[in-house]
Amino acid sequence: MAHCLAAVSSFSPSAVRRRLSSQVANVVSSRSSVSFHSRQMSFVSISSRPSSLRFKICCVAMGEAQAKKETVDKVCMIVKKQLAVPDGTPVTAESKFSELGADSLDTVEIVMGLEEEFNITVDETSAQDIATVQDAANLIEKLVTEKTA
Repeated sequence: MAHCLAAVSSFSPSAVRRRLSSQVANVVSSRSSVSFHSRQMSFVSISSRPSSLRFKICCVAMGEAQAKKETVDKVCMIVKKQLAVPDGTPVTAESKFSELGADSLDTVEIVMGLEEEFNITVDETSAQDIATVQDAANLIEKLVTEKTA
């Protein structure tokens, strides 16, 4: 599971990219976010919200497998459908179900939709650990890998 730290500050993704490029490999940036890999962390993402001074840093411990983009995208699509998220509302890997308006019943329905779509079975304990799209995608890839092994 990703560990996140939210802080209040102002940053420029291009400035962060320049500063980090000399220290880490695989720096990727867009207008509102910067992602990179380092020796200490397998994935770090810094993003800002428009017209806000808040940014979030997410770090994933080394060895924790990250789901493929295709899996994350499919989970985003299922979450949007299950929660009837309005068009234009972004759903990303970092999106928390609760922030999208999901209650416990909605979360159960999301898990059922994921089980059906990916032909997997999610046990109750694992289902309770799912808080974000990324958590769901990581669990799906783990279960699919175990099923085909």
